[in-house]
Amino acid sequence: MIKRRSLLAAAGTAVAAGSAWAQKPAGWQPAGPMEIIVGFAPGGGADLAARAIAQAAAPQFPVPLVVVNKAGAGGAIAAQQVAGMPPNGQALLVGGGSESTSLPAFREVPYDPKRSFRAVLRLTRQPLLIVAGKKSRFPTLQAAVEEARAKPGTVSHASSGIGSLYHAVFLLLGKAAGVEFLHAPFTGGGPSLQALLAGTVELAVLAPEEMGGLVADGEIRPLGVASAERLPAFPEVPTLRELGWNVEIENMKGLMGPAGMPDAVVASLHDRFRQAMAAPAWTTFLERTGATEGYLDGPAFQAAMDRLLDQVTAAVRQG
Repeated sequence: MIKRRSLLAAAGTAVAAGSAWAQKPAGWQPAGPMEIIVGFAPGGGADLAARAIAQAAAPQFPVPLVVVNKAGAGGAIAAQQVAGMPPNGQALLVGGGSESTSLPAFREVPYDPKRSFRAVLRLTRQPLLIVAGKKSRFPTLQAAVEEARAKPGTVSHASSGIGSLYHAVFLLLGKAAGVEFLHAPFTGGGPSLQALLAGTVELAVLAPEEMGGLVADGEIRPLGVASAERLPAFPEVPTLRELGWNVEIENMKGLMGPAGMPDAVVASLHDRFRQAMAAPAWTTFLERTGATEGYLDGPAFQAAMDRLLDQVTAAVRQG
């Protein structure tokens, strides 16, 4: 059983067409099994979202939906692969995260985040919070910023890697506040959280679903929300704008294919996955993980990614 689970995680999960499929609707039809490609390892946020939407959308397709993990380079390996595929709707990327909105601001990538893809729809938006560890000396984010202003480069923060969205949050905050933080990059969100809990670093960024019971147990303290509004789960935590810094940044996940996909293909994909967002498999995923539904159609999704990338790029260039 363990071996079988490992093979499934490594090779991807195929979701068969559901029994609700009665007859083919008019218009575009997939020619064979479809791939939903994830640029991160099994078990992470992008992977969980991909498997949930694949399960929810299975009744909408006459072919299996196969989740394939192509981890590496902050999602850039998967993005490059999808950008080079035929624009026939048979392969989609789970995009909208670091590979689309922050990584290209820090280094060259083998694709154009604004022109190499055609967005289908956005599935989720993921609020981000700046948190302090139990061993941190800072009771508030203002205190941490004032220390960074008095002693540049001494207030440390973890991230899931150079160019990641978690890195970009502190970069944007530093620019807005006119201070310099000490960046401690790790290989992923798990190691960065462990460093925070161990007291190796004082600050980090987490999504609500990554916190678990750590707040209730006193292991971490939320200090600020990078979203436009306060979060219902943490109503006492102010936004960065409320604290005086014009910073708004969120993670997001959606589906996108290679540039050049015909309108009929995009419309069919959009409508099927949009319908899947009302299915129990998807709504249960949102409830279980605490993810926030963030539907946008394709053009609006692309525009949201472009705005965030421009914001991060401007901050990197100023540095």
